[in-house]
Amino acid sequence: MGLALRDPEYHTYGDYLTWPEEVRYELIDGDAFLMAPAPTVSHQDIAGEVYRQLANALHGRPCRVLIAPVDVRLPKADEADEYIDTVVQPDVMVVCDQKKVSERGVRGAPDWVLEVLSPFTAGHDQVRKLCVYERHGVREYWLVQPWGKVLTVHRLENGAYGCPHTQELMGETPVGVLDGVTIQWDELAARLPQPEY
Repeated sequence: MGLALRDPEYHTYGDYLTWPEEVRYELIDGDAFLMAPAPTVSHQDIAGEVYRQLANALHGRPCRVLIAPVDVRLPKADEADEYIDTVVQPDVMVVCDQKKVSERGVRGAPDWVLEVLSPFTAGHDQVRKLCVYERHGVREYWLVQPWGKVLTVHRLENGAYGCPHTQELMGETPVGVLDGVTIQWDELAARLPQPEY
């Protein structure tokens, strides 16, 4: 089951700013996708733990870690904010160019993004957002599948993600775009529910 479209109309960030705050959407090339229902505890545990580890590792460094919901506006060129037609809310992100960050969120590609998959968002995150992040130059894109305890890492090389690296959530994984930063998985993975057969 994929994410529902708000309507068949083309939308921009200018439209998005007029919509009620209690309903969240992402814009991808002008299509407004209704965000999934409230995330599971496992989803929040993964996002929160990765955020905590990154915030600790980046303390005193120029890169900044942010956790959803934060709007990331991805312009095609230099258009004004109200004309941008792609606005996403990654679960966790790192931005190293502080000129991209303002009170409104982020304008331009984060350096690193994590999305935690759910049955409602898996196709959206693995297909639509993968293309968007690649096209806009997100240098590293991680997808975590809680129910299978699997991590998929996409690294941008020559403008494309190419073949992803996949591993179980165990041990540690270096963040390729952040020198000396790793994410530890063992304690977190032990907290996640065991798969039901």
